Amino acid sequence: MDKSDWKTALAAATGYTPTPEEPSAAENAPADPVALQGRQVLDVSIDRRNRHGKTATIISGFVADDEALLPLASDLKRLCGTGGSVRGGEILIQGDCRERVAAALRERGFKVRVI
Repeated sequence: MDKSDWKTALAAATGYTPTPEEPSAAENAPADPVALQGRQVLDVSIDRRNRHGKTATIISGFVADDEALLPLASDLKRLCGTGGSVRGGEILIQGDCRERVAAALRERGFKVRVI
C-alpha cells in the first residue's frame, strides 16, 4: 500500500470520510502584524490576577500568529528593560509599562487604547 493513500484506505476500512478542515483565523492572518497597523486597534492593559501580586502589561487585539509577534515583542521588552512573552496572540510585558508601550506602538502606526 502506498503511504500517501492512507486516507482512502482508512475511509474504505471504517466507512469514515474525513472532511477538509477549515483554516483557522491565525492561518488566514498576515505574516506581519505591521501590515495591518492602521486597521487594528490594540488594547494595552495591566493584569495582576493569577500572577502572585506581580503586575504585567498585556497588549491584545493583534490579528497575527505568535511567530509574527516575536520581533515586535522583543523590541517592546528591550524598550521597557523587562522580560515578557507571546502567547495566544497577546504580548505580555512584565511590570506596568502601559504608557511606554502605548507610545512606542503609536510611533509604529498602530491605533492604541490604554485600558
